[in-house]
Amino acid sequence: MTDQLSLSIWLNRNGRTNRLKQFEKLLRLFPFSQRPQPQSTIAVQAVSSIEAPLLEKPLNGPVDVAEIMAVLQEYSGEDVSYRVESWWDLWQHDRDWALTPTRVSLSCFGPEFDNGTERETVDQEDLRIDFGVDSHFLPQANLAGSGKMIESNVKSLLRMVHELDSALAVEIRRLETESGENFADRLQQALSGTYVQ
Repeated sequence: MTDQLSLSIWLNRNGRTNRLKQFEKLLRLFPFSQRPQPQSTIAVQAVSSIEAPLLEKPLNGPVDVAEIMAVLQEYSGEDVSYRVESWWDLWQHDRDWALTPTRVSLSCFGPEFDNGTERETVDQEDLRIDFGVDSHFLPQANLAGSGKMIESNVKSLLRMVHELDSALAVEIRRLETESGENFADRLQQALSGTYVQ
């Protein structure tokens, strides 16, 4: 069974007061794909994730962070969220292994925005990266070459997480699956052959 994988970041007090600036740093550090790709999208929402977007704008890739920030700076408020859906490169198997643009979503949440998680609004993360299915980062014994390619994907993920730790005003971060499992534990179980799907 596949599960969605995300990185949640809670900023410290200084980071929260300038959340959009922290989001810009995240966007500038993120390794967006430079390969031919479908369009990216910027979205701005108010109040909660079930409300209709205030803005939804398609962008041709590769991502231009300056263009994104010019749009996002037009919207502010404690109950506003920003989302950039785009692409980054991961090894994927489709008849053979290839480095392929893979969907990713990067979000920034105001403290009064309800992002739809089970947490109370005041306890929700400030920044989140949704990486898609966790199978991109778990070895698959039935695929030849899986170990090496998945290891490369995991290294890309961990390198990016550590770069964000150094650049952002991080107080807490969690890399977890949609079901709430700690991804590091799940990866360790997969590597040892004890994870039951």
